[in-house]
Amino acid sequence: MPISKTYNPKPAFSQLGAEFSDPVKPVEFTDITLRYFNQSAADDIGLGALTAQEQMQYFAKFQPLPDNLPTPLALRYHGHQFRSYNPQLGDGRGFLFTQLSDNNNRLLDLGTKGTGPTPWSRGGDGRLTLKGACREILATEMLEALGVNTSRTLCVFETDKQLWRNDEPSPARSAVLTRLSHTHIRFGTFQRLAHLGKADEMHALLAHIGEHYMPTLQTIPQALRPAAFLEIVVEMSAKLAAQWMAAGFVHGVLNTDNMNINGESFDYGPWRFLPSYDPKFTAAYFDTHGLYAYGRQPEAVSWNLARLGEALGTLAPIEELQAAHRSFSALWQIELPLAFLARLGLQPKEPAEDLEFIQIMFKTLGDTQLPFEGFLFDWFAVDEKRAMSRPNLTVYQSDDFKALRSLILTYQPDRPERLSHTYFARETPETLLIDEVEALWAPIAADDNWEAFHQKIAGIRQVKQALNFT
Repeated sequence: MPISKTYNPKPAFSQLGAEFSDPVKPVEFTDITLRYFNQSAADDIGLGALTAQEQMQYFAKFQPLPDNLPTPLALRYHGHQFRSYNPQLGDGRGFLFTQLSDNNNRLLDLGTKGTGPTPWSRGGDGRLTLKGACREILATEMLEALGVNTSRTLCVFETDKQLWRNDEPSPARSAVLTRLSHTHIRFGTFQRLAHLGKADEMHALLAHIGEHYMPTLQTIPQALRPAAFLEIVVEMSAKLAAQWMAAGFVHGVLNTDNMNINGESFDYGPWRFLPSYDPKFTAAYFDTHGLYAYGRQPEAVSWNLARLGEALGTLAPIEELQAAHRSFSALWQIELPLAFLARLGLQPKEPAEDLEFIQIMFKTLGDTQLPFEGFLFDWFAVDEKRAMSRPNLTVYQSDDFKALRSLILTYQPDRPERLSHTYFARETPETLLIDEVEALWAPIAADDNWEAFHQKIAGIRQVKQALNFT
C-alpha cells in the first residue's frame, strides 16, 4: 500500500494493559459507499496516498494498519451525565483503531463511531445514522475553520443496514465514521479508576500521559503529578471553553465522558450555533433545564474539572487539587477575551481592558440581537468602512451600538492583510445554523443529492483559509 514516509505508527494505548480497554470486532458491512474523505487530514498523518479500495479496507472493514493496533479497542470509562454518575459507560458504538504520530511528534488517535456493539453498548446496536455522521462532519469542519481545538472527521462511509431511531424519521440510513483526535483519554477514564479504587492504574495512566502528551509531568515527582496534571488540564479546558463561546457554539452534552484531557472538543451530538447572542440558548431538546446552555458552558466545564479533581483525590491531598481547580476562574477571564479578539482579528491590550470590551460586547449583542456571526464577520480587523457597508448598517449607526463601536475602534488589527481574501468581500458570512443543517440534509434524504452538502464544505473551508488561525 502507498503509505508515505510520514506515516509513523505508534500504538501506545495498549501498553497500559487490559484494565483500560476491551478488544472488539467491528460489524461486517457489505454495501459500502464513501461519502466523505478528508484529504488534508489524511495527508497530515501519512495516509493521503491510499487508493479508494484501501480507504474502504482500512476505514470501513477496519483491517489493521501496518505496525499498528492488531485489534480495535473499546475504551473503558465512567462519567457524570447531566450531573448524575453513571458507572455503565465506555465505548458503546466505537473503538480506538489506530495510533500514530504527526510531523510534530504528537500522538494521534483514529477512533470510530457506528462500528457496532461492544461490551459497553448497554443493549444498543452500536450504529450511527448517516444524518448523524453528516452533522459531525459539518461540526468539525466549521469548528476547525473558526479556530476551535477540535477533533477532525477523517472519513464517512454509508453502510447497508437501516436503523430505527426515536429522534429522527425511521428507518434511517446508517454510516460508519472515523475521526482523528489527539487523545481519547477522558475525565471519565480517571473517574472509573477512582470509583474502582485502582490507584496503581491511575499512577500508570499519569505516567502514560506524561510520556505521550504532557512531557513536563515526567520532570515532577510522582506525589506532585496529580495536581500538576490538573493544572494543565484546567488551562487547556478554559481555552477550549472560550473558543466555543467565541465560535457561538453550543456543544449540547458536556458530560464528563465527553471531555478529554487535552482540551480538544469531540463527540458531536445535538450541537448548535447561535443565531444571535442568547446565554440561555440550548442545543439538546432534552436539556430542559438549560444545564448546558451557551452561557453556562464555562460553568459546566469548571464543574467537570472539579469531578476530575475528585477522582485524582485518590492519589493526592484534595487541598492541592482544589487549588489547581481554582485557577480556572482567573484563566477564564483571560482566555475569553483572547478568543473573541482572535475571532475579530484584533490585537489584545491589557487583560482588564479586554475583559471590559467583552462585557460591553455581550451587552450590545444582547440588546441589538445582531446576527452573532454577522457581527464578527463585519468588524473583522476593525475595518469600519467595510462594516458600515454591510446589511447590519442600521444597527451599527444606532445609539445601542455606539459604545461598542467607539471601543472596538481603539483596537489595532492583527494581520489585517487577511481582509484581502475574497471571503471578506461577501455581504454575509458563512454560517451553520440548525435550519441550514436541515436544509443540507433534505436533498440527501429525498434524492441522494449531495451537491449542497459539498458546496457547504467548500464554503467552510474558505472560511478556514480566510481566518487563517495559527
